[in-house]
Amino acid sequence: METPKVYFSDFRTHSGGDSLTRKLQKLILKGGIGDIDMDGKFVAIKIHFGELGNISFLRPNWARAVVDIVKSKGGKPFLTDCNTMYPGARKNALDHLYCAWENGFTPLTVGCPVIIGDGLKGTDDIEVPVEGGEYIKSAKIGRAVMDADIIISLTHFKGHEMTGFGGAIKNLGMGCGSRAGKKEQHSSGKPSIDESLCRGCRKCQNECANQGLVFNAETRKMSVDHSHCVGCGRCLGACNFDAIQFDNDNAVADLNCRMAEYTKAVVSGRPQFHISLIVDVSPFCDCHGENDAPILPNIGMLCSTDPVAIDQACADLCLAATPFENSLIGDHLHQPGFCDHHDHFINSQPDSEWKSCLEHAEKIGLGSRKYELVK
Repeated sequence: METPKVYFSDFRTHSGGDSLTRKLQKLILKGGIGDIDMDGKFVAIKIHFGELGNISFLRPNWARAVVDIVKSKGGKPFLTDCNTMYPGARKNALDHLYCAWENGFTPLTVGCPVIIGDGLKGTDDIEVPVEGGEYIKSAKIGRAVMDADIIISLTHFKGHEMTGFGGAIKNLGMGCGSRAGKKEQHSSGKPSIDESLCRGCRKCQNECANQGLVFNAETRKMSVDHSHCVGCGRCLGACNFDAIQFDNDNAVADLNCRMAEYTKAVVSGRPQFHISLIVDVSPFCDCHGENDAPILPNIGMLCSTDPVAIDQACADLCLAATPFENSLIGDHLHQPGFCDHHDHFINSQPDSEWKSCLEHAEKIGLGSRKYELVK
């Protein structure tokens, strides 16, 4: 098997030279995006629109650069993401679209439509088999994502409080899961209902196919019958009032493996291309309504046809960089008795872990951790 190539360029430019977005276009063309037959094809560009209040997410300019290349090849691109499992500005398609627009992602700025992949309430998904899956036999992926002919990940590579970093695999695996799919990755448990938030509308009950929800006519509240509930998560998307919750109780390594298997479901059987920018490397996910100071300098832009190789390359480049003193890493390293893990991601988030994701991804045939870096 040929060692996958990962193409890399830094963020340096000079007066009168190419803009950074033009530099990205040259990079992805060199990396082979033009070899994909896009003529008349629907092209899903998976990106994170950023939570309201967060300003470290990728600027719309980067998305426009990719969109313009896709359109020049005859493709029909759209930017997409799926709704979140947790309460926030992106838990349903209406709020999600308003959030994307407020953060600058509009058809005018990015040159293509913005489509929320799992529909209005995060329930418009399709079950996709995971070949070789050890944790997931069929992944619940947003229908619009799977309807596309081609998948492109455009990833802001940054830190993450659970998975160590958020790269291409997290962008696709967690990001393309419907609300029920995200629940399946985060939790193997069953839901609980906060009666103080329950309105008694019974919309969640309409989504339950297993008699797992019981309505009390006297209190006008819903409860969970755990003897019938299978933990599918369909009720989560049906509740408009955040009354239904699942605990994030899967161990990090378990979460990482499930995320890798979800990514395999997303990319299998169709052309794929991956772009990652190591810029504004915040210690937390862009799902946060805030972002701390970057933990690392801006390193560069990368692309590959292999999601595992590009994540490994990004991790290696980050680990070789000198972290910022004025950051969460600096705070931790100056704490008395803090154990230096000699890993910027774990030094930033000591409870996180990332290697199990890439190890499992390689094991199930998603890609290769060995790569050739082409500068």
